[in-house]
Amino acid sequence: MTERIKFNPLNPQPMMIVISGLPGVGKDSVVKRMMQREPSFHFVVTVNTRAPRPGEVNGVDYIFVSEQEYFRMKEQGELLESARVYNEYKGVPRKQVEAALTSGKDVFLRLDVQGAGKIKQLNPEALLIFLTTQSEDEMVRRLEKRQTESGENLKDRIAIARSELKRVDEFDFVVVNHEGRLEEAVDDVLSIIRSEHLRVHPRRVSK
Repeated sequence: MTERIKFNPLNPQPMMIVISGLPGVGKDSVVKRMMQREPSFHFVVTVNTRAPRPGEVNGVDYIFVSEQEYFRMKEQGELLESARVYNEYKGVPRKQVEAALTSGKDVFLRLDVQGAGKIKQLNPEALLIFLTTQSEDEMVRRLEKRQTESGENLKDRIAIARSELKRVDEFDFVVVNHEGRLEEAVDDVLSIIRSEHLRVHPRRVSK
């Protein structure tokens, strides 16, 4: 039988929290607002080989690296999780995660559905939250409004998003991010995290 950590409300166990979901659903907006409201979380800045979008800051939104540097990091075991997504490479820096968990902080990861699945395989007790739109039509409208893809790329994104929606049962919770109601989505995510910290048998996250 697996040994369980005893409940201690004065010293909650740090959790690994993954927020994922459909493209264009507002993962970045939810995460940024969460970090403003709960700065005690450690948000893991992931590695990305694509060029920064307007307004993105290196080291804050992503760690932007060349493909050569990405593969060096992967070969040296510096990435906890890595994958090719939408013709770009992404990865989770291992040291960030280990340092935050050791310090007792909840670790927060913003990943695509593929990356979330890999984290769950590596760490089955990670908390996975799926962020979605109210409907598929709304998802398509948001992707079109974002204007980061066009033509065939946009069609590919929509097709992939539809396939990702079928994997929702791999997650622990689902949160709808209604357009124009960001605070409600953030409230829902924070409520999930707080309730998880009150479990009699806390999640055990390996470092």
